[in-house]
Amino acid sequence: MPATAFATSQPLDSRSLERAPVRYPRPSRLRAGLALDGPKAQRAAETLGLRTVEDLLFHLPRDRREARAVADLAPGETATVVVQVRSISSRAVRRRGMRPLVEATVADESGAMKATFFNQPWLEQRYPVGTRLALHGKFEGRGRFRVQAHARTNEAASGSSAAAAVAHYPATDGLSSTQILALVREHQDALADVVEPLPSAVRHVQRLPDRAGALTEAHRAGSGAAFELARRRLAFDELLLVQLAFRRRRLRRHAVSTAPVLDGPRELTARWLETMLPFTLTGDQQHALEAIDRDLVLPHPMQRLLMGEVGSGKTVVALYTLLRAVEHGYQGALMAPTETLAEQHFATVQALMPGAVVPIGLLTGSTPGRRRADLVGKLATGELPLIVGTHALIEEGVSFARLGVAVVDEQHRFGVRQRAALDAKASDAADPAHPGRPHVLHMTATPIPRTLALSNHGDLDYTVLRELPAGRRPIQTFVCSTEGERTRA
Repeated sequence: MPATAFATSQPLDSRSLERAPVRYPRPSRLRAGLALDGPKAQRAAETLGLRTVEDLLFHLPRDRREARAVADLAPGETATVVVQVRSISSRAVRRRGMRPLVEATVADESGAMKATFFNQPWLEQRYPVGTRLALHGKFEGRGRFRVQAHARTNEAASGSSAAAAVAHYPATDGLSSTQILALVREHQDALADVVEPLPSAVRHVQRLPDRAGALTEAHRAGSGAAFELARRRLAFDELLLVQLAFRRRRLRRHAVSTAPVLDGPRELTARWLETMLPFTLTGDQQHALEAIDRDLVLPHPMQRLLMGEVGSGKTVVALYTLLRAVEHGYQGALMAPTETLAEQHFATVQALMPGAVVPIGLLTGSTPGRRRADLVGKLATGELPLIVGTHALIEEGVSFARLGVAVVDEQHRFGVRQRAALDAKASDAADPAHPGRPHVLHMTATPIPRTLALSNHGDLDYTVLRELPAGRRPIQTFVCSTEGERTRA
């Protein structure tokens, strides 16, 4: 098809196409270093991670400040103004310990006022007549403005109050939000060099603006639908990158980590479910067992999060997972963050397996020395198939013959290295043919934001138990925010 002018059917000949203005982004310009005013500002920029123009443009505002023309300022109002210096001088202050006061007459097209700078006598030389400034501070009335933050700007002092707000940026000592605002406006032309990473088809389906346009709107700090659309686009980019990073990490983990394939028929577990369990599983528990079975037949480690309120039956699901390892000739370990919780799990597991169907031990920091030596020895030889414990399970000297499944309760209360240490217990197995890592089931009744993020973005598969077993009373959750409520709790 012949080329046509934008939004029309008018054909364009080759000469018109050759004369058409074309500008391609030059991302190399974004890698240019930032030039800041003084070593203190340079160090502050380093603290904020602002080393290049690109760093600056992706340093997004966190709030909006009122922008005003000089004539529109009201006494007591805190606002930002863009003005030009008409005169500037310093005068001594009688108060002991204070440096000379700097006063400048500044103006925009709407009017003039006196701007006062405290304890900065060098500004008399830095801001000569004609300098354009962005000032943030408090208007005290009678034409006097107490400056709280200031920076040079290339923006004209128009005196227009059409823009109702300016961006307010995360800042640090030595580099104020006003200085960052001035820097952004100085480099705003570089937004045209921002590369668009999303295919147009994705942006069309998701109804998203281009990245450069979204950044421009974010720095403009407007309000309404345009700002929300810009925020949504930048949030989409962040979430997509997080998902891609998790996906890549998962694929790499699957490529380098192996785990035992537990694909044999249910024998011990079937007998336990049918004849020993003193109640019928809920629908959610059944779905959880099916999901876990699908994970255990794969040759890479399961990483599944089991979420459910107290009393929803997580321990039953955990015990099933451990028994699947046992009926394949492997060992299972359940690690809890406290001795009280470990003892509770140990008692629950014993109650759910009447007649001591499978030998099980309890290993905590309080386990007597002789008992501990016996348990550690049986774990190392494989004589003890199931163990419940605390951090004692990952201490030096504790090893497993064939660890196939690990259950970590209240997983958010263990550090990453502690959970990795339990994984490593399988790598130290005496059997050289034993695959490297155990399958891991994480359990929690109180998932913290990081846990939810890991599950939502793909690093953890997750299962939720919403149904309560028959006869259980509904769970009620309360927030105790006052001293009286905490005392009552």
